[in-house]
Amino acid sequence: MEAKAQARFIRIAPRKARVVMDLIRGKDVDEAFSILRFVSKRASGIIEKVLHSAVANAEHNYEMNKDGLYIYRAYVDEGPTLKRFRPRALGRATRIRKRTSHISIVLRQREEG
Repeated sequence: MEAKAQARFIRIAPRKARVVMDLIRGKDVDEAFSILRFVSKRASGIIEKVLHSAVANAEHNYEMNKDGLYIYRAYVDEGPTLKRFRPRALGRATRIRKRTSHISIVLRQREEG
């Protein structure tokens, strides 16, 4: 059985969020929380909220025990890009791309034995 949580249209570049996500993939939930607490990246706070939501979904919806949960899948997909313009010299303008992310975490119960 799997429990899932998503955060969509988050205003952080997927490339930056994947750096933090790679640290916790495959880890136990308690270990992942302690890693996220000490990583000094902006994405760690966002990912911690999604992980907390996935744990709550597992406990409440599927009656899974928090102690045996581990991160089965964790990935960051690219969302829509907001396009903005910045004025430059000689009347020109350059495009600024404000990227968004879709963050997904899937938890599973660790098999005993």
